[in-house]
Amino acid sequence: MNAAKRKGAAPQRKAAAAKPAARTPVPRTAARQPVAGAAVTLGNAVPEFSLPATGGGSWRLSDARGRKLVLYFYPRDNTPGCTLEGQQFAALAPRFERAGTSLVGISRDSIAAHEKFRMQMRFPFALLSDADSLACNLFDVIREKNMYGRKVMAIERSTFLLDARGILRNEWRKLKVDGHALAVLEAAQAL
Repeated sequence: MNAAKRKGAAPQRKAAAAKPAARTPVPRTAARQPVAGAAVTLGNAVPEFSLPATGGGSWRLSDARGRKLVLYFYPRDNTPGCTLEGQQFAALAPRFERAGTSLVGISRDSIAAHEKFRMQMRFPFALLSDADSLACNLFDVIREKNMYGRKVMAIERSTFLLDARGILRNEWRKLKVDGHALAVLEAAQAL
């Protein structure tokens, strides 16, 4: 019996000794990814992120420092609710500008779709493509939805207001489109 125990114990010791403490290199792109479950919280700075933007190039959060910022997440270009929401923000854009507040729309649609949508609607603000869900995960806006009888993971319409230092000051989740842009404007003016 002792021999059987020794036979079972020896391979375990050998296996434990054979495993070197290897380090897996982190890809450069992974360094920009937020940690899973690390969503932003009210009263805290929003971590830096960068996304492709309409008009070419990338949009970086740090480029917005010094002004208040509205980030509105919407499910999809050219859908009735998303079009209405964008139109309401666009109609109030001059008032947001007077309040020292920038506007940015974010969805997981491609830049090509965003360019077409923005031109068609004449939105005076950038639309960002979050195809990899970088910002969506950071702001925790992906939810299970029922679309035409089947369950899908999609953006839950949400808006976030940051102050000029990049601190998250207000958030709206599960919102109704009608009148929402005006409520966000009033909150921005009060900051």
